[in-house]
Amino acid sequence: MNYFIRNCTIVNEGETYVADVLVENGLIKHIFRDEGFDKFVSAVTVEALGRYLIPGVIDEHVHFREPGLTHKGDIFTESRAAVAGGVTSFMEMPNTVPQTTTQELLRQKFELAAEKSIANYSFYMGATNDNLDEVLKTDPASVCGIKVFMGSSTGNMLVNDDGVLARIFKESPCLVAAHCEDEDVIRQNTELYKELVAQGKVTPDAALHPLIRTAEACYRSSAKAVEIADKTGGRLHVMHVSTQRELDLFRNDMPLAEKKITAETCPHYLLFDEQRYHDLGFRIKCNPAVKSAEDAAALICALREKRLDTIGSDHAPHAREEKFGNDYFKTPSGMPSVQHTLRAMLELRRRGLLSLEEIVQLMCHNPATIYGIQGRGFIREGYHADLVMLDLDMEDPVNDGCVLSKCGWTPYHGLSLPGSVTHTFVNGNLVYEEGVIHEGSNGKRLDFSR
Repeated sequence: MNYFIRNCTIVNEGETYVADVLVENGLIKHIFRDEGFDKFVSAVTVEALGRYLIPGVIDEHVHFREPGLTHKGDIFTESRAAVAGGVTSFMEMPNTVPQTTTQELLRQKFELAAEKSIANYSFYMGATNDNLDEVLKTDPASVCGIKVFMGSSTGNMLVNDDGVLARIFKESPCLVAAHCEDEDVIRQNTELYKELVAQGKVTPDAALHPLIRTAEACYRSSAKAVEIADKTGGRLHVMHVSTQRELDLFRNDMPLAEKKITAETCPHYLLFDEQRYHDLGFRIKCNPAVKSAEDAAALICALREKRLDTIGSDHAPHAREEKFGNDYFKTPSGMPSVQHTLRAMLELRRRGLLSLEEIVQLMCHNPATIYGIQGRGFIREGYHADLVMLDLDMEDPVNDGCVLSKCGWTPYHGLSLPGSVTHTFVNGNLVYEEGVIHEGSNGKRLDFSR
């Protein structure tokens, strides 16, 4: 079906202007800025009524839990939560069961997504200490990147062999996305606090998290990753930066397309700080840990200064019975957030900390540029019609009952976030409209040019 989106305020590539958009055969056919066309017989008219139209959000960092962990979430449910939040494309992590550490397992994931995902998709190939041959077979034109856990992960995905790390960074056919936390620091802190809990000196609650997964653990690992990337010439993207100390590792003195080392942060590191463990508890237990208010403020400044380049959700659902009712050492890290990432960033706009143009740059344009995604991330004629319409005058409270993720809870429960996603188009198909998912069309595999 073709669509004529009428009287929308487009936010794209640093500009904000009123126009009409014609969508034909899944592509942006024409953007009418001055011509005044208002009727297309072959297109369904969508009256924007002055609402904002932005490119579909590209979430480079999700854990959708399929295969093997589908009691937490799966590609079907989590991709629908994504489009309800304005996310039209996602890139999913390899720490599933089994872990995505062979080309055959990677192929199977793509087949699952083709059957189930309403959003566009790609998947990371997972690195280990002993699968370098499989990693080097990765097709850079059809796979988003290589994921390296330089800190705790599930199974055997911790890569702590310096020789293997150097070869991955030097020889990887595509971008290396790294989770950076130093395992030795975390292990020592864990042993210390387990002993203090056993002695009754501290309580095993969520507030332990930033004391165990410290800023030092983050900095030590991120610095190592950057050093290896510098030495090898590797293309590195550091995921979920959470501390002020790490920021000096990243440059802001060159165009994004020329950077070989880039970095991501997440909304929960910007909106929450360690004081929120007292009321939100394990809802905000994630890795790396949410840290201090000073860290949060510094991260926001780094986004404005272009030292940090992208926003990812790090969507990582867990079932309620896993997440609540246990002590610290038994509670898994991770939170569902893909449905509310965009609205969380709009809260920063309401506070005057980021503009809508900057949010679109961070969540739409920059991921497309960094990963080399073909034909997406911008509102341009000839590009795929991945589009999101926003009503910025709306403000709705967030609660667990509105969550489309299979886990049925959110770290933003009880907060009132600004803005509302009213329409989401994926490849020109209207898949979400005023709270309703429209079934019948699936997303497409992302293509990349390196």
